[in-house]
Amino acid sequence: MRIGIVTPVLIQHPGTRADWEVGAGIDEVARIGETADRLGYHHLTCSEHVAVPTAVAAERGGTYWDPLATLGYLAARTTRIRLVTQVVVLGYHHPLEIAKRYGTLDRVSGGRLTLGLGIGSLREEFDLLGAQFSGRGERADDALRALRASLSRPEPEYHGEFYDFADVVVRPHAVQDTVPLWIGGRTARSLRRAVELGDGWVPFGLRLDDLAAMLEATPPRPDMEIVLAAPRPLDPAGAPDVAIRALARLRDAGATAAGVTIAATGVDHYCDQLAELKELAGPLGIDFD
Repeated sequence: MRIGIVTPVLIQHPGTRADWEVGAGIDEVARIGETADRLGYHHLTCSEHVAVPTAVAAERGGTYWDPLATLGYLAARTTRIRLVTQVVVLGYHHPLEIAKRYGTLDRVSGGRLTLGLGIGSLREEFDLLGAQFSGRGERADDALRALRASLSRPEPEYHGEFYDFADVVVRPHAVQDTVPLWIGGRTARSLRRAVELGDGWVPFGLRLDDLAAMLEATPPRPDMEIVLAAPRPLDPAGAPDVAIRALARLRDAGATAAGVTIAATGVDHYCDQLAELKELAGPLGIDFD
């Protein structure tokens, strides 16, 4: 199992953000990214919401940094850590738009992109953007197939139910032969979608017992990543035993990668906590590059 970080500051849920995150900016985020990179953490994340209605923001938060701009900057400040969109909403974009924009990110980062993708659940945002909410699952499946045919190819061609293109040039494009596609979601269908069309599954908001039952009912392919999240922020320095148990539970549940949130009082404390967590994780057999 590897460990990645759910990058602070970039998403700010009202009930879970730390006070220091409110006034933090890209310099603080970059310092955290550089520290995680130097310590050998597997990945960092950035999510996507374009325009969150005010009423919804009171519950979900309204701060969501744009993943393309943010990860592009962090690509220049890091060298090894993978850059994960967790997640880009497929229904907001044409597959070729994703292929071009994120293929360029893969190129400028030296092949460190992992595309986390989801079908989306916020109907109000779909409506604001003029995207089709009904039938979004079927469109997402077709978009995933179109992305498989488009990423890493300068002249992609695809003929599907919702997307059809040929005789086009997309340069620059991704430098990885196969850009990993991690599928986000919390339903059995999202797991089946990941098994059928993706390279990994990134569930959220589910108990480990429920996850275990879902993975038993739909066994992942041997080459798939199962990216499970720690249920609460880890405090390696203040509560090391709790952090160790949390990581062990994720590993034993079948995680190949863990996405962790770190408890911290500021950017310096956060970076210290990353170093503490690496020390704790060593005896568990967790891999750091």
